[in-house]
Amino acid sequence: MKSNNKRYLFFLIIWMSFSPLILHAEDKRVIPLDMYLIIDGSTSLENSKIATFAWINDQVVDRILMEDDKISIWSAGDKAELIHSGTVTGTEGKKNLKDRLQTMETNGKTADFSGALRNVASMSSQISRDRLSYTMLIAASAAGLEPSLSGSAQGLFRWFRSEKFQQWQVLVVAPDIGKKVQQTAAAYMSQYK
Repeated sequence: MKSNNKRYLFFLIIWMSFSPLILHAEDKRVIPLDMYLIIDGSTSLENSKIATFAWINDQVVDRILMEDDKISIWSAGDKAELIHSGTVTGTEGKKNLKDRLQTMETNGKTADFSGALRNVASMSSQISRDRLSYTMLIAASAAGLEPSLSGSAQGLFRWFRSEKFQQWQVLVVAPDIGKKVQQTAAAYMSQYK
């Protein structure tokens, strides 16, 4: 019986020693991020604009973006238009970014995702290798994506994941990952030559 009590006491001491570390642990990204956000600028997004921008503010601006990250935002309306580009500068910078999103117009007849994706591919190819590149596309209808999927930008959708919401969806696109996957695979396979 005494042996069980000693074991219990030993594990209790170990647990108490490490519990403050566990309770205060957090995921902290140390590599800076270049975020490319393409938002449907057509009238299709109008009915879900408030919910969509609330999600962007919570999930992207507050949770993903950190100090010194760069963000470029395109409105994919009748023509793709860069509406914001800058570096995240703390709480005030995030507030300004949220305010800019709230003033974005969604009055285009179509959504030019292809044009915005070509711009992203051009910009992301110029970033330094010590930064992460992350492209997020917010679409209100699949019909708006159809020209991108069948046009010259279809190669940009080779690597993506999607999250669907009631009236809109998010696609996380990796326009430059193909080369990185090939380089990583080649480096891995070279170990076995």
